[in-house]
Amino acid sequence: MDKRNIKMQRMWKYFIEAAADIIQDEGIDQVTIRKIADKAGYNSGTLYNYFDDLSHVLFFASMRFLKPYTTEAAETLKKGNNSIEKYLLAWECFCKHSFTDPKLFHTIFLMDIGSKPDALFEQYYQVYSSDILDFPEDLKPVLFQQSMTKRGLSLLEQAVSEGVIEEAQIESINELTTLVWQGMLTNLLNKRQSYTPEVATKKTMNYIHQIVTHREVFTT
Repeated sequence: MDKRNIKMQRMWKYFIEAAADIIQDEGIDQVTIRKIADKAGYNSGTLYNYFDDLSHVLFFASMRFLKPYTTEAAETLKKGNNSIEKYLLAWECFCKHSFTDPKLFHTIFLMDIGSKPDALFEQYYQVYSSDILDFPEDLKPVLFQQSMTKRGLSLLEQAVSEGVIEEAQIESINELTTLVWQGMLTNLLNKRQSYTPEVATKKTMNYIHQIVTHREVFTT
């Protein structure tokens, strides 16, 4: 890596860590460009040399809090005997963490961060590669996807190759499970429901299990 890229990466980290500190101390809703720049020891104009807008800084800073999820997901996936079991286990782990901190997961997976969100995921993990050292190699590409629809397809496609489900079923399974999760997350964010994370996870997983169990309806 040349000196210019080293400097850019170092400056990039200054702002990301500053934003992450503000999220931890004050909450994600209190983060502003001015606060980030002040905490990092620079002015707002300097920050814009490294980020397009606040949404990008929020995205990267929020990713700093995702490691507990990726670490648990890596361990959870080892328990599945086939790709369908892993798919269900992965969803349960994701629900548990996202319903515990819906604002964080909304920022990472649902907030509008421009036309190339997957490139931002890849950029983050290039800098913070230690966050995914323990994640299965064959599933690491999934981590570079912001789209929940794309993230779910990988294990379902493996299930097709294993002969566990039919290819004609995976699009509907994937879309419906994603919509169920998104609906619950939105309800929690908007305080339409007062579920605990445990109850929200249990309810969501019940629907997801039903979708997967009755997948034969998607072949007609």
